[in-house]
Amino acid sequence: MGRVTERRHTIRIRDGVVTSRPDTLVAEEPLEIRLNGKPLAITMRTPGDDFALAAGFLVSEGVLHAGSQVRSIVYCAGAKEDGTNTYNVVDVALADGVPVPDITLERNVYTTSSCGLCGKASLDAVRTTAHFPIADTPPVRVEPALLAGLPDRLRAAQRVFDRTGGLHAAALFSPEGELLDIREDVGRHNAVDKLVGRALTDDRLPLSRSILLVSGRASFELAQKAVMAGIPVLAAVSAPSSLAVDLAAETGLTLVGFLRGNNMNVYAGDERIALRTGV
Repeated sequence: MGRVTERRHTIRIRDGVVTSRPDTLVAEEPLEIRLNGKPLAITMRTPGDDFALAAGFLVSEGVLHAGSQVRSIVYCAGAKEDGTNTYNVVDVALADGVPVPDITLERNVYTTSSCGLCGKASLDAVRTTAHFPIADTPPVRVEPALLAGLPDRLRAAQRVFDRTGGLHAAALFSPEGELLDIREDVGRHNAVDKLVGRALTDDRLPLSRSILLVSGRASFELAQKAVMAGIPVLAAVSAPSSLAVDLAAETGLTLVGFLRGNNMNVYAGDERIALRTGV
């Protein structure tokens, strides 16, 4: 199985002094996801939690919403021509009776901000395929001060980032600020899929009592993954995209951006934020 980090030779220049030494880098390898033996998607990821990544991807695609819908997830043996296993191909077998989506080269995938679909089509797709309407979730009320402390806790829990400086992270917190789970990956969307996939296999969906915190920006893709997992609050340390805000407003997702220190912007769902003054 691939390693999370790899060593590469580098020339370091510090204050004009040149040295030569190995450097630790985050690993990046392709993962092909197959569904019932048929190729479905390829994503560039950091090896590790591959089964959770595949399961979470299928949740965001609207294929899965319960662990009982999965019969097995395995690495494909003989993935290379010589019969060896690359551990870069995962096959998800659905349980009997679970509908198999049409898998064609022309299929519509609504999971990436670059999918080429218009905004309305993307919003309609999430609304019609979401299995856990956020508006029906138990009420969640979050103090701004609690949100303000989460990025530091996320950063402190990033073990691989400390060695490489090159990983995104996604974490689930309770409304009381308890760290429930954290995953790292070269792609922030993969980190979220790993969180959601782990929740699926542990029968914890919907994540209706969770706050999702992501490093970097909040794209439509990340907002969509939160909605599909039934997560009521998405917070990001950087900016959201316009389509992410539109999706949050339409689905009832609370979307917080620019979460830095005691400062933050609430773009949608402010009813879940315990504001003490008028806005």
